[in-house]
Amino acid sequence: MSEAKEEFNKDGYSADSIQALEGMEHVRMRPSMYIGDVGVRGLHHLVYEVVDNSIDEALAGHCNNITVTINEDNSITTEDDGRGIPVGMHKKEGVSALEVVMTKIGAGGKFDKDSYKVSGGLHGVGVSCVNALSDHLTATVYREGKVWEQEYSKGKALYPVKAIGDTDKRGTTVTFRPDPTIFTQTLEYNYDTLASRMRELSYLNKGITVHLIDKRVTKEDGSFEGETFHSEAGLKEFITFLDASREPLMKDVISFEGEKNGVPVEVAMIYNTSYAENLHSYVNNINTHEGGTHLSGFRRGLTHTLKKYADESGMLDKLKFDIAGDDFREGLTAIVSVKVQEPQFEGQTKTKLGNREVSAAVSQSVSEMLSDYLEENPDDAKIIVQKVILAAQARHAAQKAREMVQRKTVMSIGGLPGKLSDCSEQDPAKCEVYLVEGDSAGGTAKQGRDRAFQAILPLRGKILNVEKAMTHKVFENEEIKNIFTALGVTIGTEEDSKALNLSKLRYHKIVIMCDADIDGSHIETLILTFFFRYMKELIENGHIYIATPPLFLVKKGAKKQYAWNDEERLALMEEYGDGAKIQRYKGLGEMNASQLWDTTMNPEFRTLRQIQIDNGIESDRVFSMLMGDEVPPRREFIEKNAVYANIDA
Repeated sequence: MSEAKEEFNKDGYSADSIQALEGMEHVRMRPSMYIGDVGVRGLHHLVYEVVDNSIDEALAGHCNNITVTINEDNSITTEDDGRGIPVGMHKKEGVSALEVVMTKIGAGGKFDKDSYKVSGGLHGVGVSCVNALSDHLTATVYREGKVWEQEYSKGKALYPVKAIGDTDKRGTTVTFRPDPTIFTQTLEYNYDTLASRMRELSYLNKGITVHLIDKRVTKEDGSFEGETFHSEAGLKEFITFLDASREPLMKDVISFEGEKNGVPVEVAMIYNTSYAENLHSYVNNINTHEGGTHLSGFRRGLTHTLKKYADESGMLDKLKFDIAGDDFREGLTAIVSVKVQEPQFEGQTKTKLGNREVSAAVSQSVSEMLSDYLEENPDDAKIIVQKVILAAQARHAAQKAREMVQRKTVMSIGGLPGKLSDCSEQDPAKCEVYLVEGDSAGGTAKQGRDRAFQAILPLRGKILNVEKAMTHKVFENEEIKNIFTALGVTIGTEEDSKALNLSKLRYHKIVIMCDADIDGSHIETLILTFFFRYMKELIENGHIYIATPPLFLVKKGAKKQYAWNDEERLALMEEYGDGAKIQRYKGLGEMNASQLWDTTMNPEFRTLRQIQIDNGIESDRVFSMLMGDEVPPRREFIEKNAVYANIDA
């Protein structure tokens, strides 16, 4: 036991490393201030915060294995083989350091630079917040030859930290059960959501092994559902995973890993045959979806190096116009990951990096990495420059197509699409527009709507699959032009040809309403792909919804009720008894105007599903897989998820 104590004193991580900064009295009263929301996203965020503590141990070089278990009752257990949270008496607080960490906001080794160089999560807020928002939490620490334990209820310790046994293990185990009085929407964890984050963490922290176990699902051999995530190549493997459904233009992933100006930088990138730009950035494992200085440094390094190479190659001599920054990023998938000791975040959701020193570090890294690759791989270099030239030519064509859309997008009635049946309300916050599949259903929706605040835009058939279309083809598409014009949204500025201007957005609710069948689902996916690739801000700002029309009408005599799934249908049939009749709605057109209003459009009774982006990288991968050219990944996805699909006989 004395040897263990000596080991832990050596690295300076002891009870005195824990600094308490402030109390946490109002976490339970204002949980959304700490974890974003108390819905599905916030529920899963609790897991990420506990896991981030284990990841920080790994970043400090003290942890190799992390296990996350979803228990039968939807409680969560996380276990690591790190140093174990210190349990000694905290001088200032007068209680165990473990209790300080678990019950004080802003308490943790992350604030002591001798304990952690960098850290992710909410910077000392995380695990105590999880404790506050759990109706029960048990922390078990394996440290200094002893097993230490403390239990909590709603953030308060039930008894002092105590030793409950001897051990030769080390590490920390936390089991928590979210408080149902706070998480009223759902307490059920989604396996795929957690798997996406664990996979992401394994790529971002190569060499670490993350196990995910779901004890709610038992397989035929008696074992539990689960996966193990481990990566030796890090971001290179991440890129390969992300681009599995795209056709690469190059032999290998270009990658760099090193330290510049004291900032650890890891970059990986590859060009593919698509027209989408997919840049993803991380700071201390936090997905900075608003970008920041590390992403601007990447763009500058990429543009400068490729432009220099293209100029020197003579391939741009016949081009009659300048190459823009966007042209260098078409068909590019890239990941930038930096570790920053004291990250400064800004932006609406505090996920935009502001540290100025990081920009130069990333820019230099990218320049060195890319220069070496272009020099050593002249064939790939030529293919990349040719891709850039094609992108520039397409951009000029797209600019002309965009200008046509801009000319049509005016606030006068004459500038709106002829098929749009507008509403009378002028306040966008009170207005909603239904994008309806087909003229027939559109006609029914026009009759059934509330004309005061509901507008209807019928769409003819399946809109263009933007995943496989060049940008100018997208802007030339009639249905897409109608969507831009009806919404009042413009795209492109002198600084950024892909920037979206939402200042004149005419409706704050944009509702996709399609038939409840396979074709309807396909059209929904096509429209969502368009919004994700060209109007992502509308999704991020919570403007996009999907309507949910009923699947059945169950009636017997004068009694009738709608059912949205098979469970509801069976329950109604049992309630009504013998003689109950069932009408299956295969399309919106089978309902009359009053039925459509009652079930799908009336704000008092309808169910709208708001579209949110929980994981931008996973969303990008899924859209690419579902709507791209590569068939095998799509087939595998459908086979895996077929149990959830509604197949229309």
